[in-house]
Order: sequence, then structure tokens, then C-alpha cells
Amino acid sequence: MMRPVMRLPIALALLLSLAAPLAPAQSPVASGATGAGDAAAVNPVLAPRPLSPFVARYEADYHGKPAGDATLALVQASAPRWRVDLGIHGRRGMLGVLGLNVQQSTVFDSVDGAYRPLSQSTVRKGLFLGRSATGAYDWTRGTAQWTGDLKDRHKAPVALQPGDMSGLLINLAIVRDARPGALLRYRFVEGGRVRDHVYRVSDTPETVAVGGLDFAALRVARTNGGDDETVVWVAEGVPTPVRILQREDGEDAIDLRLMEYR
Repeated sequence: MMRPVMRLPIALALLLSLAAPLAPAQSPVASGATGAGDAAAVNPVLAPRPLSPFVARYEADYHGKPAGDATLALVQASAPRWRVDLGIHGRRGMLGVLGLNVQQSTVFDSVDGAYRPLSQSTVRKGLFLGRSATGAYDWTRGTAQWTGDLKDRHKAPVALQPGDMSGLLINLAIVRDARPGALLRYRFVEGGRVRDHVYRVSDTPETVAVGGLDFAALRVARTNGGDDETVVWVAEGVPTPVRILQREDGEDAIDLRLMEYR
């Protein structure tokens, strides 16, 4: 059963522990985690937390200017199958001018706390563009393959490895796995591409202001993204990142800040 909507003040206004409300800045975050120097700090083995459906709404900024909003939702199908959806809707600024709308979805199953993708889709619509791609993860054959508006080399089958995930599932996994000082390693398999993602979790929480409230949040930053950086802030008890920041060439690009969730 979904919780009541947790609204943040509008005036200051996208991989799970779902029981607690948004935590104030003074609250402890992710107690009992291992340190970065411990072997267990690389994707520490934790007791699986049951998934629960949620819908989260974000304010979307583009290069520091308000540009629209985004919705991240986790929907239960039939056990153990789930679907996670991300929609970014450009309404103002550069995104609004282009009429850019992006919808991504991943269907997956969750067994013993592991998220295994089954299918993935991306649809991008704009004033002068429109692209889409869909992919299937065949775990029996051990391959994944995409069709649609992709380069030919990205339509070839990709060999799967246990633990492979789509980008949306990695976001869910970061919320699940983040512990102070941990080093998180994932293999991104999506759109015919394969990349290793390595994230470093901050040793202590930092205060993150979202919608006029302060949260104690762990900063989770990708360490091997080159000029394209991804930073995610995770607060105890919140099923979705409090903030997701994409940076390009040292500058903020897309910045999603949580407005509400239920």
C-alpha cells in the first residue's frame, strides 16, 4: 500500500528502505556500513530489503535554469516482476524550446535482493526529432539485444553477465547499497552498450537543501565517468534519490531535485 504524498514547500521548490519519512539533517544515515578500506565495502552484502511501489516527482533544471519536471516511478506487476519508469518533461528554458520529452522504462525481476532486467525501452520526442529503442535481456541464452533508432554496432547481441543492469536499475541499486565510505561497482548494459560504473560513497552525510528542507544525505559520485559526471544524493528512508546531477565538461547539465514522493 502506498504512503501518503510527502510534499516539500513549493516556494523553494528521476536501483530500498521505504518505511521512514524524509529524514531531517540531524538524523543518522545508513548506520552499520563498512569502511572504504574493507573488502566488503565493494557492493557490501546486505539483508535484502523488500521493494515497495512509489511515485516521485522532481524539479528539472538545465544548466542552472528551470526547465521542466521529471517523474520516477516503481510499479509492481506480478511477483517477482516490477517496472521502473522515468519521464522527463521539458516545459521551460532550453528543454521547452526543443520540446524535449524522454521516457525510459525497465521491466525486471527481483530475487533475493538482486535486480535482473528483462526488457528496456527509451523514447525521445522533440520538436525536430523523435527516436526510440527497445531491448530484451535473454538470460537463458545469456544475451541482450536492441532494435530501433541506434547505430548498427549497437544492434548486435551483447553477452550478459550476472549482475548486469540498466541505468534505471543502477539508480535503484545505489539507494539500496549506499553506505558511508563504500565503493560500489556495477555493469551498465543498455542500448547495445556495456560500461563499468564505479561509485564512491562519501564517508559522512552532508546537508542537502531540497524544497526548503535540509536532509542528511550521502553523496554517491561516479569515479570513472571522465568528463561526464553523475552524482546522486541518498537519504535514509527515502526510496529514491533526493537529487540526481549530471555534469558535462565540469558544468552542471541536468539537475533533478526531489519535490514529493508517495
